[in-house]
Amino acid sequence: MEWFAAPDYWLSRLVLQRGLAVLYLVAFLGAALQFRALIGERGMLPVPRFLRRVRFRDAPSVFHLRYSDRFFALWSWTGCAVSVALIAGADAYLPLWGSMLLWLLPWAMYLSIVNVGQTWYAFGWESLLLEVGFLAVFLGNDEVAPPVVVLFLLRWLLFRVEFGAGLIKMRGDPCWRDLTCLDHHHETQPMPGPLSWFFHHLPKPLHRVEVAANHVTQLVVPVLLFTPQPVATAAACLMILTQLWLVLSGNFSWLNWTTIVIAVSAVRIPGEAPHTAAPPLWYEIVVLAVSAGLLALGLRPVRNMLSRRQVMNRSFDPLRLVNTYGAFGSVSRVRHEVVVEGTADEVPHEDTGWREYEFRGKPGDPRYWPRQFAPYHLRLDWLMWFAALSPGYADTWFGGLVERLLVNDRDTLRLLRRSPFPADAPPRFVRARLFRYRYTTWPELRETGACWHRTYVRDFLPPTRLEGGARRRVP
Repeated sequence: MEWFAAPDYWLSRLVLQRGLAVLYLVAFLGAALQFRALIGERGMLPVPRFLRRVRFRDAPSVFHLRYSDRFFALWSWTGCAVSVALIAGADAYLPLWGSMLLWLLPWAMYLSIVNVGQTWYAFGWESLLLEVGFLAVFLGNDEVAPPVVVLFLLRWLLFRVEFGAGLIKMRGDPCWRDLTCLDHHHETQPMPGPLSWFFHHLPKPLHRVEVAANHVTQLVVPVLLFTPQPVATAAACLMILTQLWLVLSGNFSWLNWTTIVIAVSAVRIPGEAPHTAAPPLWYEIVVLAVSAGLLALGLRPVRNMLSRRQVMNRSFDPLRLVNTYGAFGSVSRVRHEVVVEGTADEVPHEDTGWREYEFRGKPGDPRYWPRQFAPYHLRLDWLMWFAALSPGYADTWFGGLVERLLVNDRDTLRLLRRSPFPADAPPRFVRARLFRYRYTTWPELRETGACWHRTYVRDFLPPTRLEGGARRRVP
C-alpha cells in the first residue's frame, strides 16, 4: 500500500531513533548510579517493601519476579548496553522483526524500573520517554520506509505535550495570562542552570515577550503540525527552537530533549531516500492494529485535556502507552530551599558548629554557581525542591535521608556534591532549616561573587540523632 509508507521521512526517522537511544542511555545510567540510596534494599523507599503492597497488574515490572540490588544494577547496566547498541545503529543490521524486538527491549526494561520507582520516578518525562519509546518500536528500520500512521501518532503525541501544557498554564496561574510569570520562574524553577541568573535579569518587557511567545508555541503552533509541508516542518522547527531556549534557561532533565526528538519526526529533512522494498503484510497489520489501539486509548488524555479540571503528568494505563503532560500550571513567587546540616557535638547548644551538606544541583552555598546537568536527572535534588514547597512532599523519604546521613551511608553520600564529615566520622546530629533564596543583583554579584542571597525562615527539622537504630529529635 503506497499510502502506508513515507519514504521522504527516512532521515527524520534516523535522527529520532538515534536521539531516543541517547535519552534511553541517560535514563538507564541515572537509574544505575542512583538507585541504591533511593529505592534499593536499604534505600529510602525500598522496592521490596513497595512490591509487597502493589499487584503486578497495577505496576507491571520484572522485579515482581525477583528483586535484589545486584539484579537491579545488572538490569540497568544492560539497559545502558542496549542503548549504546541502538546509538551505534545495531537495529539496521537486523531483519525488520529483529529491529522491532531490539527497540521493544529498552522500553520494557525502563518500564520495569519506572513502575517500581515510586515518587522518585513520578515525573512526566518518564512517561513521555516510554510513550515515544513504544512508538519507536513500530517505525521500522532500513528495510522499510517509515509508516505514515506512526509518524502521525508522533505528531499527535507532540501536540498533546505542547497543547496540554499551554492549556494548563492558561487555566492555572493568573501570571500566565498577564504575562508576568517569567518575572519569577527563572529564579524559582526546580533546578536553575548556569545561565538562569542571566535569564532572570533580562528586561521585564522581554519576559512579557517570552510568555507571549510561549502561548503561541503551545496553543497555536501545534495545530500546524497537521498541515501540509513545508508548514508542518516550520511548525516543528519553531517548537524545537523554543525547547532549546528552555534547555539554556534551566535543568529540566530530558523533558526538553525528548520533545525535540519527537518534533524531528515532523521535519522533512532534505536527502535522497534510499530504495526500500514494500513493507511485508504482517508488518502493516501489526502497525495498523497497534495504532488503532493507541488512538482508542488516547481518548482519556483528550478528555482530560479538554476538562476544566485538567490534571498534568498522569498515566492512564499501567504500561504508560498514553499519558497526559504539562508543567508549571502555577509559578512560585518566592524560592525556599531546605538546607541540611550536621554536627559532631555530643549535645547541640547555641555555639554548636553546624556544617552544611552540599547537593549537586539544587542551590546551597550562595557562592556556588549552578551547573548544567540536564538531560541527566538528579532525583534527590528535584525532590528537595518539592520538600521546600511543602513538608508533605517529603513525608515518605526525608526521614530516611536523615538516617542515612547519620551513618555516613556511602550510597547516599554519592548523591551529594560534598559531605562535611569524613567517611569514618559521621555526624552526631543532623538538622534541616528552611531559607529564602533570591538571585543577587548585578552590584551584589560584583561585590560578593555570590549568585544567591539567602535569609533564614524557620526550622524544617530539629536536631535529630540515631538512638537504638531509630531517629530521635532533640526537644
